Amino acid sequence: MHPNGVLLAKLFTALNDHDHDMMASCYSSDARFRDIAFHRKGREEIHAMWRMICHGDIKATFEVLDADERDGHVHVVDHYTYGRSERPPFAGRHVRNEIHSRFLFRDGAIWRHEDDCDPKQWAHSALGYGLAGFLAGRSRLLRSYKAKGKLRRFVRTAGGSA
Repeated sequence: MHPNGVLLAKLFTALNDHDHDMMASCYSSDARFRDIAFHRKGREEIHAMWRMICHGDIKATFEVLDADERDGHVHVVDHYTYGRSERPPFAGRHVRNEIHSRFLFRDGAIWRHEDDCDPKQWAHSALGYGLAGFLAGRSRLLRSYKAKGKLRRFVRTAGGSA
C-alpha cells in the first residue's frame, strides 16, 4: 500500500480509537476539511472538530479504495448516536452514514479532505422525517449553523480551540 494509503488507514483507525490527537497529526498545518455541515480551515480547527466527534460513540468501517502521491479515496460508513445531549425527539437517534471521502496530499500529510454523503438520508436518520429532518436535508446553511453551534458549545465546556 502507498504511504498515503497507510496515512488514511491511520486516520480512520484513530477515529475508531477516539484518538483525536492522532487524527489531527495526519493533517498539514494549512489543511482544509469540508463535509455536509463543517468547513474547517487549518489543523487546529480540524482538531477541535475531531475532538468533539471522538467525544461521542462513533465507530466506522472503512476501505481505502486508492491512494497515491497526489490523492486518495476512502469508502466510510459511520455509526453513532446523534443528539445525546439534545431534547426529545432528537435525543439518542442512531445514525448510519455512508460517506465517500476524497483527499489531496502534500508533503506526506492530508492537505484537503472532502466528505460526501446524501444529506437528505443523513438528516432523516439524525433528525427524523419531520420538519427538522426535511429542512436540514435540504439546507447546508442550516446544517452548518447547527454544527458550528454544537462545536462552540463543546469547546466552551471541554476547553480547547475551535
